[in-house]
Amino acid sequence: MSTTLCQVMGFLVSSLGVVGCIMSTAMDMWSTQDLYDNPVTAVFQYQGLWRSCVRQSSGFTECRPYFTILGLPAMFQAVRALMIVGIVLGILGLFVCIFAMKCIRIGTMEDSAKANMTLTSGIMFIIAGLCAITGVSVFANMLVTNFWMSTTSMYQGMQNVQNRYTFGSALFVGWVAGGLALVGGIMMCLACKGMVPEESRYKAVSYNASGRNISYRTGPYKAGSGYEPDTKTRKGPGYEEAPRSEDAGRSYPSKYDYV
Repeated sequence: MSTTLCQVMGFLVSSLGVVGCIMSTAMDMWSTQDLYDNPVTAVFQYQGLWRSCVRQSSGFTECRPYFTILGLPAMFQAVRALMIVGIVLGILGLFVCIFAMKCIRIGTMEDSAKANMTLTSGIMFIIAGLCAITGVSVFANMLVTNFWMSTTSMYQGMQNVQNRYTFGSALFVGWVAGGLALVGGIMMCLACKGMVPEESRYKAVSYNASGRNISYRTGPYKAGSGYEPDTKTRKGPGYEEAPRSEDAGRSYPSKYDYV
């Protein structure tokens, strides 16, 4: 029961993590404009992995996708690749985990096969979580570096050189989603340990007699009708029944009969 519960909980937690990774990758608020020095502005800018958007004070929002791939920074493209790899591995892990559920029977699949599939899905979830956490962390490092470079330029008198960007809501969603996928993968790996059949754990153990060597010989079994006489003594190959003498039933007088 605990193994099934651990497997189901791992599946649910991993599912939330994979859905969170998809949402984080599709969101546009990976970086938002810092309004610390200018809280009242007519234009608010924010950027995502696929497009940049501008929202005006009137409520009108205009988004423009990135029309280039080679023109983007290498770290930016690496973040894209990490998030896509994490999503693909997470979706594959979900499909494998569905067929590996202990509460679902598919044909004559053995428990050892389900255990291997559970371990495979757990490893996929762990790698997907690590990819998501790594991608979000790399993007956050880029934001921190650009923020302090912009702050230094601003304090040197170049205030209108470029806008400063800070963490967006998509980064926090990605961190949480990656952590959920990682925890779910660990739970799946723990559930795999309890799904291994008992006979496979002690298959290579041999037992020897502690006393003298005893050999057992197997022979054909002869079925009887149940009406044969029960012989209490066994006759070996060297056993011969002694012939009965003629005086076996005769009685001899004792010495008291002559007195």
